Amino acid sequence: MDYIDNIIDKLKEWARKIIEALLGPEAEPEPEPIPIPVNEPRRRR
Repeated sequence: MDYIDNIIDKLKEWARKIIEALLGPEAEPEPEPIPIPVNEPRRRR
């Protein structure tokens, strides 16, 4: 059973390499934007 698992792992690795070669590397998630504090004028009542 270990032999079959090793073959499956190798096939997955080869498939990933082929896909990366054709489409480029996996897209990384975009970093979350950093909130920038804004000085808002205070409202007069």
